[in-house]
Amino acid sequence: MLFGSIGGEKWDNLPREKRPESGLLRFRKELGVYANLRPAVVYDELANASSLKPEIVTGVDLMVVRELIGGIYFGEPKGRDENKGWNTMVYSRDEIVRIAHQAFKIAMTRGKKVCSIDKANVLDVSQLWRETVEEVATEYPEVVLSHMYVDNAAMQLIRNPKQFDVMLTGNIFGDILSDEASMLSGSIGLLPSASIGAKIGVYEPIHGSAPDIAGQGIANPIATISSASMMLRYALNEEKAADKIDAAIKRALAEGYRTQDLAQFDAKEICSTSEMGSIIANYIEK
Repeated sequence: MLFGSIGGEKWDNLPREKRPESGLLRFRKELGVYANLRPAVVYDELANASSLKPEIVTGVDLMVVRELIGGIYFGEPKGRDENKGWNTMVYSRDEIVRIAHQAFKIAMTRGKKVCSIDKANVLDVSQLWRETVEEVATEYPEVVLSHMYVDNAAMQLIRNPKQFDVMLTGNIFGDILSDEASMLSGSIGLLPSASIGAKIGVYEPIHGSAPDIAGQGIANPIATISSASMMLRYALNEEKAADKIDAAIKRALAEGYRTQDLAQFDAKEICSTSEMGSIIANYIEK
């Protein structure tokens, strides 16, 4: 399923349970899409677009694999009264095994490194997470497994992001780290995501609906196009087709085509949303 973006200011004053974001959580849960894949890639041509120095981010190509339908967002009990609120962070061994296998399988197609992110020095649930990931790792002897506490991981993403290949983590940690990693690229208009279950996957850009620029034709379509590439790669096993899309995106950027969000970074020509889409489509066909 290729999915767009949801949300907007007109829903901000609704009760939380009636906002589109709450519906999205239920949508994921009902579909059983348990693995969220968030790549963070820095194109050489856009290294100057990052908030970090080019020498830090050039060559970054990592994947955050986040467990999506467990953990503190879904654990029971949860609630609040006038003076306190409470949530429960819980993972079963089966949930951890399932997401760990996904991360290791992806690592086998990449750099064969998995860094599992937890807080095992404080949280009991993270101790189970670490033990279970180590058990799964024995089935993938070619993959190098390391562990990192989440606070250190947040620092290392800024200090030395190139050390990471696949980052495996739970729901709340992955929510935060994947957003942090997305900013390495310089624009959230570049990055896709996939949410994968046993029978279905949802592929969508990471950015929101951007109501402030609606109808202006200046949105960056690359994240959505890359989401289609991920759908081909992970849902349909069409590796060659996905590679052609990725190569076309890279070529368009290498030749200096930019949408408005990237206009100040070595732009040869500023493109509208549809123009950038057409340029990439033409390169796919060649």
